[in-house]
Amino acid sequence: MTEQPQPFRDPRLPFAKRVDDLLQRLTPDERVAMLHQFAPAVDRLGIGAFRTGQEALHGVAWMGQATVFPQAVGLGATWNDELVRRIGEAVGNEVRAKRAQDDRVGLNVWAPTVNLLRHPLWGRGEEGYSEDAALTSAIAVAYTRGLRGDHPHYWRTAPVLKHWLAHNNETDRDTSSSSIRPRVLHEYDLRAFRDAVRAGAVAGVMPAYNLVNGRPNHVSPLLSRHLRGWTDQPLVVCSDAGAPTNLVDSEHYFDTHEEATAAALRAGVDSFTDHGQDSTVMTGRIKGALERGLLDEHDVDTAVRRLLHMRFALGEFDPGLDPYADTTALDTEEHRALALEAAEQAVVLLKNDGLLPLDPAAGRTVAVVGLLADACKLDWYSGTLIHRSTPLDGLRERLGADRVIHAEGADLVRIKCADGWLHIPPADPGGDAARGAEGALDPALLAGRTDLPPLTCADTPSELALVDWGGGVITLREPEGRYLSVADDGFVRASADEPGGWIVQETFRWEAVEGHAGGHRLLHIGTGGYVSVAADGVKVAVPGEENSEAPGTVFETEVTERGEDAVARAAAAADTVIVVAGNDPHINGRETEDRTTLDLPAQQERLWRAAHAANPRTVLAVTSAYPYALADAAATLPALLWTAHGGQAAGTALARVLAGDVSPAGRLPQTWYASDAELPGLLDYDVIGSRQTYLYYEGTPLFPFGHGLTYTDFAYSALTAVREGDLLHVSLTVTNTGTVGSDEVAQLYVRAVAPSVTRPLRQLAGHRRLHLGPGAEERVAFTVPVEELGHWDVAHGRWSVEPGAYEIQAGASSTDIRAVTVVTVEGEPAAPRPVLARGLEAADYDEQLGTEIVDRMKTDDDAVTATAESNELLYRRCDFGAGTNGVEASASGEGAVLLTIDGTTVTVPVPATGGPYDYRTLRAGLTASGVRDLRITLRGTVRLAWLGFTGAGE
Repeated sequence: MTEQPQPFRDPRLPFAKRVDDLLQRLTPDERVAMLHQFAPAVDRLGIGAFRTGQEALHGVAWMGQATVFPQAVGLGATWNDELVRRIGEAVGNEVRAKRAQDDRVGLNVWAPTVNLLRHPLWGRGEEGYSEDAALTSAIAVAYTRGLRGDHPHYWRTAPVLKHWLAHNNETDRDTSSSSIRPRVLHEYDLRAFRDAVRAGAVAGVMPAYNLVNGRPNHVSPLLSRHLRGWTDQPLVVCSDAGAPTNLVDSEHYFDTHEEATAAALRAGVDSFTDHGQDSTVMTGRIKGALERGLLDEHDVDTAVRRLLHMRFALGEFDPGLDPYADTTALDTEEHRALALEAAEQAVVLLKNDGLLPLDPAAGRTVAVVGLLADACKLDWYSGTLIHRSTPLDGLRERLGADRVIHAEGADLVRIKCADGWLHIPPADPGGDAARGAEGALDPALLAGRTDLPPLTCADTPSELALVDWGGGVITLREPEGRYLSVADDGFVRASADEPGGWIVQETFRWEAVEGHAGGHRLLHIGTGGYVSVAADGVKVAVPGEENSEAPGTVFETEVTERGEDAVARAAAAADTVIVVAGNDPHINGRETEDRTTLDLPAQQERLWRAAHAANPRTVLAVTSAYPYALADAAATLPALLWTAHGGQAAGTALARVLAGDVSPAGRLPQTWYASDAELPGLLDYDVIGSRQTYLYYEGTPLFPFGHGLTYTDFAYSALTAVREGDLLHVSLTVTNTGTVGSDEVAQLYVRAVAPSVTRPLRQLAGHRRLHLGPGAEERVAFTVPVEELGHWDVAHGRWSVEPGAYEIQAGASSTDIRAVTVVTVEGEPAAPRPVLARGLEAADYDEQLGTEIVDRMKTDDDAVTATAESNELLYRRCDFGAGTNGVEASASGEGAVLLTIDGTTVTVPVPATGGPYDYRTLRAGLTASGVRDLRITLRGTVRLAWLGFTGAGE
């Protein structure tokens, strides 16, 4: 008789039954242990250890060598869903292949990032796809489908979307609160997550560090109210690293860690990423919460059940049936070709007065200059390069090395101290491998090299290449290419291949010294210590040591060559100049650090100006993780391009575009503003009220959302839109009217012609990247759900499509509209606010000034409080019916609520309550009838939650 397998081992049973069987076999302690990121093995049941979290944003990260694709914002710039799906598939296969080599590699991948690129100064803009929710959703759906695979039951990897919710600032990121009114929530921020979850290829989400409306995302009721309502599939919520502890330590939202952990678990967090691989702290907090009655076994079981379902879907319990178990595809020819294709498609041609493409057959000389001309930069979420291509490499290969001149443009300096010159002793050419090559579960723990001799002060100077990355942040590099860096022992060495690490150890800042003409101290930014010359070598103060009294050595700098002089010489000697400018993704704009300006660093500004002065045939190629304000360059130079850091094939791709082998067709995934003056506040999340992104921005951008040129021309014609039930069927003809084959990105926008509330100037409703040869045309079809024409109706708390005319616009960018047609939607017009029947939620305003939304209670609901003495909340079209004789306000704090209707103001005093969560119902007389606008002003520390009105006859 054949022994029957335990039910959880029986692949004939559905996952849900297998999960239930396994769950009941686990002891309470074993269940609790599964709630940490590093879940231990259960040997008695033959269950292995499991880890949530493998970074895979644009390739397998942190685990050694892998194919490196363009940054996420570069994938967004391709506007090519199918390409991104194939990239997701390749990344998923490489995760599987590396897992077979190293069981530290996890199959639960923390990617993609779907935070909207609302503000271009956000330090992590490189991780997102677009400022637009529809484009972000489309790219995220494509990437997650590739990561997930197409098997009906088993998943290649289990993608987790980051970071829930409304997260666009690194400044005070674990204590700041994003004030998100209902319209912005439903029309903008939720949508980026919603469509990807509904597509069925998402295993879960990661909450962000920040708070939303005064409440930490890790205890957000929106996880259950919205996220888990979008699908019947169990979704795993993985905390961000250290965020559970932040609930007490930095946010002070709870008094004890047991209360905080219980609140997070009950809100929907399933896996706690905290205290690294040491699970005892978090499991101890969970057990403490159980003992105090803050949690019960059902709360634990609910989370474990979700986690187990994910593990079953990943084939852990059915290795013989897992279709992805034997995947070995790592660094294949197909993956290398795909990395090149992606890098080519990510290039955006911003301006071209006919200088591009270059003519390789003409035999002319090209100068490739600039700080990124011979660079292939990686970011925090990159893998380790197997292949590397810089713009200089690419152009030498494409045009011939004898036709390419190079000048980096760094300033060459010698640094003098009282006893001589800074000197780099000779080093063994061997030594340690590059940082990160071996892989690490936590690359923040990777230490700098100590096998090389530290700098000394000697009679012989060492020449250093100095680059100012903006804001006075500099790097110093020796002739062999190694950057000055500081290791754990505090010594300064020429030891780093590139700036990098969680705390960058390769950046410094000069500080002028009073009384020393031309003298400066050198501050090491990573440790906060000053560089000093000692008998045993050059070092900085010991990390953690008080530095205010540590004077450091006073240095003087001797410039042996200005970078702009070298660039000018190279430019004058060439027929055409390519200036490659941009950023290092580890400096001045990255995770933990927002940018402070859109300006190109002054040193790089000088380089393109020097090149153009020497040779007017100058192209500026910007390689960066985010937009710059390039108004002068756009007005002066004949050609500009932009690409995100393009991964391993970046240089080859750029060379092929410049040479005309490929016509550029990337499109900007976010607005490029002309100056800092055009930007809203970094912490102002009200895209409607402050007119942010292409949706609402009423100014003239430097380059608009969706912008990008090609080497040919396209015509748009025969635009039609027909409604069938709940769908609009839109089609148009795109024709290549030029002489060069090229991709084109056809973009479809919608606009409400006469809306009753503020609506987008236009909103992306579809896009399609297609290739057309010279003279070729294609009929392009889109299907647009009618509900996409709608908005969140705060008056009635629902999604609403207003009747009336809507323009359907087609074009090559958000401002380059080539064809327009109009559809009319029938229906009931928007009704006034039924305030007598429903009352008025304070957060449901139409407009506001000087207020923010805060948490009404720690578990749920919103209130509004003033942030400035001059403040106002406006509620339009409140229907008071035949009349009202009173108002009641639910409020906490101390002060007053002032209600103004038709110039008459009623004051509702708010005596001091027992704290911000102690709400009282306060009443006052109020006479109003008919449909009127209501204006409210808040005084003192009042938090207003709700207003109710009593009819005149009550």
